[in-house]
Amino acid sequence: MFGGVLFLLTLVVWTSECLNRDGQFLLELKNRGFQDSFNHLRNWNGIDETPCNWIGVNCSNNLVVTSLDLSSMNLTGVLAPSIGGLVNLVYLSLAYNELTGDIPKEIGNCSNLEVMFLNNNQFGGSIPIEIKNLSALRSFNICNNKLSGPLPEEIGDLHNLEELLLGLAQNLISGELPKEIGKLVKLQEVILWQNKFSGSIPKEIGNLTRLEILALYVNSFVGPIPSEIGNMKSLKKLYLYQNQLNGTIPREIGNLTRAMEIDFSENMLTGEIPVELSKISELKLLYLFQNKLTGTIPNELSDLMNLLQLFHNSLSGVIPQGLGMYSPLWVVDFSENQLSGKIPPSICNQSNLILLNLGSNRIFGEIPPGVLTCKPLQQLRVVGNRLTGRFPTDLCKLVNLSAIELDQNRFSGPLPAKIEICQKLQRLHLAANRFIGHLPCELGSLHQLEILRLNDNRLSGNIPFTIGNLTHLTELQMGGNLFSGSIPPQLGSLSSCNFSYNNLTGPLPLTPLFQNMTLTSFLGDKGLCGGHLRSCDSNLSSWSNLSPLRSGSARRRRIIVILSSIVGGISLFLIAIVVHFLRQHPVEATKLPYVRDKEPFFEESDIYFVPKERFTVKDILEATKGFHESYIIGKGACGTVYKAVMPSGKTIAVKKLGSNREGGNNNNTDNSFRAEILTLGKIRHRNIVRLYSFCYHQGSNSNLLLYEYMSRGSLGEILHGGKSYGLDWPTRFGIALGAAEGLAYLHHDCKPRIIHRDIKSNNILLDENFEAHVGDFGLAKVIDMPVSKSVSAVAGSYGYIAPEYAYTMKVTEKCDIYSFGVVLLELLTGKTPVQPIDQGGDLATWTRNHIRDHSLTCEILDPYLTKVEDDVILAHMITVTKIAVLCTKASPSDRPTMREVVLMLIESGERAGKVIVSATCGDLPPPVQSC
Repeated sequence: MFGGVLFLLTLVVWTSECLNRDGQFLLELKNRGFQDSFNHLRNWNGIDETPCNWIGVNCSNNLVVTSLDLSSMNLTGVLAPSIGGLVNLVYLSLAYNELTGDIPKEIGNCSNLEVMFLNNNQFGGSIPIEIKNLSALRSFNICNNKLSGPLPEEIGDLHNLEELLLGLAQNLISGELPKEIGKLVKLQEVILWQNKFSGSIPKEIGNLTRLEILALYVNSFVGPIPSEIGNMKSLKKLYLYQNQLNGTIPREIGNLTRAMEIDFSENMLTGEIPVELSKISELKLLYLFQNKLTGTIPNELSDLMNLLQLFHNSLSGVIPQGLGMYSPLWVVDFSENQLSGKIPPSICNQSNLILLNLGSNRIFGEIPPGVLTCKPLQQLRVVGNRLTGRFPTDLCKLVNLSAIELDQNRFSGPLPAKIEICQKLQRLHLAANRFIGHLPCELGSLHQLEILRLNDNRLSGNIPFTIGNLTHLTELQMGGNLFSGSIPPQLGSLSSCNFSYNNLTGPLPLTPLFQNMTLTSFLGDKGLCGGHLRSCDSNLSSWSNLSPLRSGSARRRRIIVILSSIVGGISLFLIAIVVHFLRQHPVEATKLPYVRDKEPFFEESDIYFVPKERFTVKDILEATKGFHESYIIGKGACGTVYKAVMPSGKTIAVKKLGSNREGGNNNNTDNSFRAEILTLGKIRHRNIVRLYSFCYHQGSNSNLLLYEYMSRGSLGEILHGGKSYGLDWPTRFGIALGAAEGLAYLHHDCKPRIIHRDIKSNNILLDENFEAHVGDFGLAKVIDMPVSKSVSAVAGSYGYIAPEYAYTMKVTEKCDIYSFGVVLLELLTGKTPVQPIDQGGDLATWTRNHIRDHSLTCEILDPYLTKVEDDVILAHMITVTKIAVLCTKASPSDRPTMREVVLMLIESGERAGKVIVSATCGDLPPPVQSC
């Protein structure tokens, strides 16, 4: 027996001594750092003499490790200090895993390292100063981690760096950008966006004369843009938006003759637009909106190639009349300035213009023929100017035009019958002009019209019943005109309308919309009756004809109305005092406030809750240990979500909206709470997360939402958190179809219809059967409510925001459809929505580029999905990819509706046959092992 033990000990010693030194360091990485749940490193064995045949490992001719590529292997755990033993390592990639902990300082021992990719992990702590020893490093990417602290000034010692995909993007790096960055003269890309950098941009950055991309956006940089930036003559893309930069735009900017895109928007820049910008002959994109720029628009900018966005400044003077003569402008947005003069006649001379927005200026004259014949034009928005003339009928010949917004101008004359040729029109805004005459019956042929605003004109005659043919119409504004007669009963399918201050008479249509509308929609129309108005009794058919001498009833009614008004006013005053007192002295709720059946929570709302059981605030606090971080199951833009197992055994999710005391914006929090209550409270759909109840917790000064718990978490966590292996195509397709049906319900079947505004994989939650439920309605918007023009309140998440939002700042259903298309692409490709800038910056662009370069083949799909050998399923995945590409079309008019998306998905599944499965999923199945 002793001999056997001795033999085993000898074998162990012999085994460890058999593997060379680099192999032993790698084994330490595996055994003391990495957690390989999917057994990707299964052939890393100590019985080998070298690790050169191990997965992810490459060696030189003398059998030392020079390359270690373990990217996208779903590794968890930490990076052990033994990484520093691989002193001959040239290439290191641990990207797209779930590694945590600090980056070990021993990494500085890898002095031969040329490429280091640690991006898309969960590394925390600060960047170790020992990286200064990596003098051979050419490319360094640590994007998408949780790194914090300052960027060490020792970064300047890395003289060979070419790509500082210093990829510090989407971390928590703070402090000032060290001036030593100016020593890295070989740099070609500096990507530092979405961190917490502060202080000024160092002038030494001008030393980076080889730099092609500088992305410092979404930080807190202050001070002026350094004039030395003009030395960076290789620069092609310069992104400084969403900072706090001030001062003037340096005239040296004109030296960037190779620049194609410049974005200085959403800062506090002042002064004039430098004429030197016109020297940049290749410039395709210029965003200067949401600053404090003054002066005139230089005439020389007329030669710019593509986008020009200058809205929300204080610019004055005349728009250059040569604008568009030689440049193929795509978008021109000069809204919310103080510009005067006429619309440039050649603005669409190159026939590329899709959006012209000159709203809220002092522009006069008529719309020039060059605009009226601009074939690609999709939106004309000239609200709030001094334009004159008749309704421009020629606009209706533009087959792509979806929006005509002429509100608050001086247009006059009747509306022509030829308006019927505007067949693609979705928005027609003619309010506050001087239009006269009868409404043409031909308006009823604009079948795609969604919003019609005719208020505050001098229109007269009867309201044509043909408007009832507009089945997509959600908003109809007719107030402030001279309309007479009755309201046609065919209008009952509307979601919102206003007929106030006309001469309308007769009973309201007997439809739920009109019977439940508020009095404000009919103010000034004394001849109307029914609904919440006066009774349509034959003896009271017309108040205007009643004589005060006919009886005392009229006088009594007036007295009652006056007394009611006084009592109502006093009541409102008392309520205001009580509300103010409660805000100053909030009372702890002992039972969750809930709304009984048929009891409205907000005035004029139709939200009802029927809780099956009551929970106390104490129950919630005990179930979450006072909202301890260990119970957190998700964080979003509007709050933190906790898992709570209640005394009854029921598991619920508790969303705690941020309090003002914790640094949150109180108005935003209140708005988010109201949005989620108003939205979720009245929805009952199998693919929408169900809200149970709500309450206010004084201890944390927070609003709480209680809704059903989703045991599988979010789709984003599964796809990008190392759990996607085993998520086969039938399951993914079922998730896609369920989410699509939930979103289609919001868009088409809710009354009123709802835009989610933040569709993303993290907001699609999965129950134990992998059934999709759309959640997080903190940004939701009722479609027929006014749209805010605030640029700062960004609707959506990076990678999911539709491209038109950048220049329209309006959210439509088509924005949701774009976001859903990105989610489809995530399911199909397995990739995250944000991609490297050199590959397009987002998943939709990456997909288009891949299809352009390689055509649409199975290569675009998640490698796990392509292991299946069923041609029918592979073909179905390609079909769904086409649907995703359709949803992410650049032009919103080219995207389908959600109802169409659902139908396309169902039809594709029916053609594939066996793809649609109804079997209930249990735990995630084990990954399929390749041979």
